[in-house]
This record gives sequence, structure tokens and C-alpha cells, in this order.
Amino acid sequence: MPYSKEHTLRSRTKIVEAARILFNVHGFEKVTIDMIMAKAGMTRGGFYKHFKSKEALYAAAVESFLMGRGAVWRAEAGIDPSNLSPKMAQHMLDSYLSEKHLSDIENQCPMIALPSDVARGTPEVQNAYQDLLTAMVWLFETAQPDETKEKRQRAMAMAALCVGGMVLARSIPDGALAQEVRAAAYGAASDLNQS
Repeated sequence: MPYSKEHTLRSRTKIVEAARILFNVHGFEKVTIDMIMAKAGMTRGGFYKHFKSKEALYAAAVESFLMGRGAVWRAEAGIDPSNLSPKMAQHMLDSYLSEKHLSDIENQCPMIALPSDVARGTPEVQNAYQDLLTAMVWLFETAQPDETKEKRQRAMAMAALCVGGMVLARSIPDGALAQEVRAAAYGAASDLNQS
């Protein structure tokens, strides 16, 4: 008897979430299909019922962040995308550039955890990554009350400070320097949000 659509969707979601976590922790190359399926509590044979390749799953894992773990993260941070304002943008900065986000490797935004993997990924993976960046820029741009052309530039700079600051902080072995980089990015992004 074939599985119901709900069962199939739940299985696919479990695979995507397991992959997202493993990719964040180990990177694309070091994660195997067997690792993903074991973390999802399923057998390898089930993988190909849902995905044609590991790369297709990778794209789905990056894409899933925005409305999956990312939505949970935004809610925990008090970010209401239906009521954007500089205050909501500041909540985003407070949470994104936090020590908690930096240390939570499993649940980090893929823009922090996976940039070099994405740069070498398929167009499908790169488009999913770009969608995350586009959503972040949209949030920052929409949250600004003015209607100047600098509004988009500020939003882009804030997103670059968020992602770039956290990528650098995550990559540096010196914990004090990593915190200094994170704090500097936070300060500069907050200044842009208030300008």
C-alpha cells in the first residue's frame, strides 16, 4: 500500500531538516546520504523517493531555512514581518549578530554556515542562497521609514555586515577576536539602521 501524501511530506521534511543541520555542521562535501538518512531515522533507499541527488537536497535544505528554522528564529527574536519598522530591523540585528546565533552551529543561517560550499554549488543551490539574501535585504529595506534611494544601499550594507561579520567571526579561532568582529559588525549595522 502506498504511503499517504502527509506521510510522504513528513518524511521529506525530516530528510531536509536532518540535511540542513548536517550541512551546517560538516559542510556539503563531508556529509553523505547515509549520514542524512540515519539522522532522519530512515534508510538510504528512501532518499531517492524524495530527491534525485544530494545537490537537489542541498538546495532544498538551504531553501527550507527561510520558512522553517528561520521562521522559528524570527519568532523567537520578536520579528514580525507584517509590521516592519526600524525597531523590527533592530530585533533582526540583535538576534542575527548575537553570540547565541554565532555559537548555535546546527541552527545557523545557511548564509553563515555554507558560503564557500554554495559558491561551488549548482545554480539551484546558489538561487536558494540568493533567495535568503533577498529576503534579508527586503526586511531591512522595508523596515526603513524613509523613501530615499539610499534606503536600499543601507539595507544591502546591513545584510552584508550581518552575513560577512558572522562568517568572519565563525572562521576565526581566536574567540576574543571573533567576538570583536561580531560586535563591530553589530555596531555598524545598528548605526545604519538608525541613520
